[in-house]
Amino acid sequence: MNTKQTILKTAASTIKLESKAIDHLAELLTEDFADAVELIYNSKGRVIITGIGKSAIIANKIVATLNSTGTPAVFMHAADAIHGDLGLILQDDVVICISKSGNTPEIKVLVPLIKNANNKMIAITGNIDSFLGQQADFILNAFVAQEACPNNLAPTTSTTAQLVIGDALAVCLLELRGFSSKDFAKYHPGGALGKRLYLRVNDLSSQNQKPQVGLEASLKEVIVEITEKMLGVTAVVENDKIVGIITDGDLRRMLSKSDDLTALKAKDIMSNNPRRILEDAMAVDAKEVMEEFGISQLLVEHDGKYCGVVHLHDLIKEGII
Repeated sequence: MNTKQTILKTAASTIKLESKAIDHLAELLTEDFADAVELIYNSKGRVIITGIGKSAIIANKIVATLNSTGTPAVFMHAADAIHGDLGLILQDDVVICISKSGNTPEIKVLVPLIKNANNKMIAITGNIDSFLGQQADFILNAFVAQEACPNNLAPTTSTTAQLVIGDALAVCLLELRGFSSKDFAKYHPGGALGKRLYLRVNDLSSQNQKPQVGLEASLKEVIVEITEKMLGVTAVVENDKIVGIITDGDLRRMLSKSDDLTALKAKDIMSNNPRRILEDAMAVDAKEVMEEFGISQLLVEHDGKYCGVVHLHDLIKEGII
């Protein structure tokens, strides 16, 4: 077997092993999971998530997921906690402690301190009979039969299991809170994903110039308007209403067909009934219309009146495409 085949076989084996372990987690769920979700949901405080080693990295990821889905969370490293960071935990906070073995020295020191402060504690552990499992108020079983590591040592399958349980917690809390796409956009205003959820057509078209000509505009006036406004298009407008559109392509086609250009008017060149979109529509809706009809610009309307143009380049610039 060559090297590439060996690599692919190992990769496939790893994925299948971890997938099987994740699937088994569903069978390990107990009422403790539901009770833990309800505890966090009803809490007036935050969720403090702690761990050591690779579990600490997983804790950081779960913190990020909870924060982005409406549940305030803070990471506390288990080693730092017993050297001063224990002050992070406030009276109403719920603590989640992550540990595969549940018996590490740091955990054995930290857990009694948390219990003494009367904070409720949730354990995510692969050993429910461990010190952590015995001391926790609620146990979320993250047991895995085998690490993907061929020596069964490096945390691989076990950390994947911890992460999946954290995702399950976050999704359950998200649903209980009725967390919507608008809420998600509020917490992700700077990213492309957030922009898909809150950016509207007017946010883009208002930054562009507003090319327009009347029905009787000459060919020269049309060319000048398209050139000056730099959007490759102009609306043909009558009484503030869109009656047509002229694009660069329309001009080229007309010029190739006509021998006498002097008498051409906008009404002779324009395309009737152009695609248009309301200014308060979502920018992602504009993207879908452009993709569906293979066009680069959309005329924008408000209350039946022409108010601008949104261009494909606007969507690319904002990361919508």
